[in-house]
Amino acid sequence: MKLPRRRFLHLAAGAAAVSAVPRIVWGQAYPSRPVRIIVGFAPGGGNDIIARLIGPWLSERLGQQFVIENRPGAGANIATEAVVNASPDGHTLLLASLPNASNATLYEHLKFNFIRDITPVAGISRDPFAVEVNPSMPVKTVPEFIAHAKANPDKIHMASGGIGSGNHIFGELFQMMSGVHLVHVPYRGAAPALVDLLGGQVQVMFASISSSIEYVRAGRLRALAVTTATRSPVLTDVPMLAEFVPGYEASFWTGIGAPRNTPPEIVDKLNKEINAALADPKMKARLTELGVAALPGSPADFGKLIASETEKWGKVIRAANIKTE
Repeated sequence: MKLPRRRFLHLAAGAAAVSAVPRIVWGQAYPSRPVRIIVGFAPGGGNDIIARLIGPWLSERLGQQFVIENRPGAGANIATEAVVNASPDGHTLLLASLPNASNATLYEHLKFNFIRDITPVAGISRDPFAVEVNPSMPVKTVPEFIAHAKANPDKIHMASGGIGSGNHIFGELFQMMSGVHLVHVPYRGAAPALVDLLGGQVQVMFASISSSIEYVRAGRLRALAVTTATRSPVLTDVPMLAEFVPGYEASFWTGIGAPRNTPPEIVDKLNKEINAALADPKMKARLTELGVAALPGSPADFGKLIASETEKWGKVIRAANIKTE
């Protein structure tokens, strides 16, 4: 039977509207139970702190508990795999961060592809780092540090939170761009690395400002430069590293990811609420206290950041021949 064109179009439009109803209802009903935000690092670290800032906001705004679940290990790969394998209904989320981008190159046999298997939801923060030295070092500027390092090859020890950590790859990029060679000393986390920097067992570290600013303010560490493309609002008198090493830029970032195929209505709902949190004066003040900057934007914006960071740090890891143990 051949339907008249007007009747056919009417039926087609009705079918499309009916098929869209479950998607709309799904988005409106979300969340229908508590949501887990899985963090790939131990409690008390930077990622954990950010998750515990955004979780209560989402709980209050969306009417269900957003529970922080720490699953440390393998540079956040254990946590990421758990989210990759979760149901794509928005009730299991990942606190995504820089290691997810660098791990794509650092680990050869991952059971997932981060860009393919995790849906970007929203950025949350950017954490600037600083080149920090023990005050016993006879340098007060980046040019003095570079000159001292070149005059003392393989004698200056650079601490990091582990092979492939942000501290490590930021330092490797600096070495590649400045022509110096530092001895890398990996620790089991950034906290013990900072302890030895304070004690003078190592001489330099590309340290998170949020974790080290109090030591800088107290004069126990000397900040030579910040790693971002703009000066830090909490270290206004510290220059940018790019002023001495043109083109240098590095920062640690966090955001929220969801399993692949999570409905766009849920992604958009979460993105809207996270951006609202980042615009809230109290939340902005808290982030500033931590020394980090808000990272608002669309899911597409966060996806572009992840892609560009994966490419950038992949090049550094391959050039420096960084291998996991």
